[in-house]
Amino acid sequence: MGINYYHLAQRAIDGHVPDTAECLELLNCPDEDMFLLLDQVYRVRQQYFGKHVHIQVLKNAKSGNCQEDCRYCSQSSVSSAEIEHYPLISPEILLEDALQAARIGADRFCISTGGRSAGIMEVDRLCEAIIRIKKETDLPLCATLGLITASQAGQLKAAGLDRINHNLNTSRRYYPQICTTHSFQDRMDTIIRCKNAGLEICSGGIVGQGETPEDIVDLLFALREIQPQSIPLNFLVPISGTPFENFDTGLTPYKCLKILSLARLINPRCELRTAGGWEYHFRELKPLAFLAADSIFVNGYLTTPGSSINRVSQMITDMGMECTLSN
Repeated sequence: MGINYYHLAQRAIDGHVPDTAECLELLNCPDEDMFLLLDQVYRVRQQYFGKHVHIQVLKNAKSGNCQEDCRYCSQSSVSSAEIEHYPLISPEILLEDALQAARIGADRFCISTGGRSAGIMEVDRLCEAIIRIKKETDLPLCATLGLITASQAGQLKAAGLDRINHNLNTSRRYYPQICTTHSFQDRMDTIIRCKNAGLEICSGGIVGQGETPEDIVDLLFALREIQPQSIPLNFLVPISGTPFENFDTGLTPYKCLKILSLARLINPRCELRTAGGWEYHFRELKPLAFLAADSIFVNGYLTTPGSSINRVSQMITDMGMECTLSN
């Protein structure tokens, strides 16, 4: 007897999650069931987010020279990837980019800084930028700043920051295989400090790093415990110059869709973003991601290009969905 996808979706809508055995069964469901699964996952997505697709714009505000040894990252200490290296950009440039994000109709502007953590002067400059952006736009703001102290979290909240992004990246068990200079618990502690400061949480992961299906399930349940407002799911693209440059991710369009679908069933009320690598791994099935996900980045990621505004806008329209993009 096969999986009852209707039953799983209805339970998610009613506030119940699949157990571990059901999650693993879903990740390994037959490919011929893909559209049966997506039909029911879309019911859950529509229940909480309707047909809207949230548009995020990401700005890499400080690039390269990171001390951490994250194996997937082109900015890490173990990477020789040919990327730009520059210190924290000025509040004026951040304001200009935020204004542009507002002009195209983005739902959120995200600021990212490479490195283990932001220094005192960097946080001061970021707070200045946040204050200026909030005065001139209505954009909700998110920031990715590495490990954060309680005092920094409070300072950022006071400046007007709405949300912190700090991904768990993988399961607690598998974390030492992708990074040794900080731990899974270090990341959890940062998230707890930011929640205590009143900041919303954006936290997700990266799949295709050699983790097992059990690791994917553990990651998604760990995210459920955090109760983030937003979950970005990244799909590893091996970058030349990183330890993963020749890595076989094992990802296919259908496998990615199954993972995204499971994320929706375990965390039905969270904004679910199909993030880095989806353009590469979903291939011609990219539009189907919106049947599970309700959020996307436009115009690129930290050191890699992404989808153009025009292409995303057309894709969303062709799927019969809605966004605020104006190109």
